[in-house]
Amino acid sequence: MSISLRNDFIFDDKVCVTIAENNPEKICKRLDCVLDRSKYAEIRLDYLKNDSMIKTTIKSIGEKISNCICTLRDISEGGYFAGEEIRRITLLKEIYQANPFLIDIEFNIINKNNDILELFKSRDKLLVSWHVFNNTPSYYYLKQQLNKMKKISKNIKIVTKANSKNDNINVLSLYKKSANINLIAFAMGDIGRISRLICLYLGSPFTYASSSNRNMKLGQFKLNEYKLIFNHTQIKS
Repeated sequence: MSISLRNDFIFDDKVCVTIAENNPEKICKRLDCVLDRSKYAEIRLDYLKNDSMIKTTIKSIGEKISNCICTLRDISEGGYFAGEEIRRITLLKEIYQANPFLIDIEFNIINKNNDILELFKSRDKLLVSWHVFNNTPSYYYLKQQLNKMKKISKNIKIVTKANSKNDNINVLSLYKKSANINLIAFAMGDIGRISRLICLYLGSPFTYASSSNRNMKLGQFKLNEYKLIFNHTQIKS
């Protein structure tokens, strides 16, 4: 794999901290703490119990939402949102109007309902994501998937499960095809943990961290762990 390593970034601007709480008050409280230490936060709105809580959270976040990735992960995609499509559209419309940094919508959900794309006057706010929770497909398959996702948005997230070191290589090799897009690609699991770091040096706009001891996904670092690594590690190109 021949890819140039990058050193021209500030680490504090390269970590997005995931916040997953079941009520608006907890989300807002944790968000204040997170944004004091990191530039971006992901708000997992699908953890909230009903639409009213989701709308209250969006309103309560206020202007800070400009530093937030809002995610309404479907239950079929490993999340907790199990509502009808008309509910999803209504909620996504409110999220879009609040002007977040990005809105994460699953590639498979978009394929099922292209009407979702009509919500976006500009695709600059759309982060198209695709997750494979059990394995990592071949590089050829991943490359094909990336090409499909490029047609929807320039902001793309591809996350797989690493069962071998070669799985990390397959995912990280996608950065060879990342010209003119914002690609976030890494692998989950203990074996894939290192890819969450390496992706930054290959051009990922940011990587993800957990905001609590309850890691969102196997292998995810906490923010303080990233900071320790960044402060004691120097990679030269």
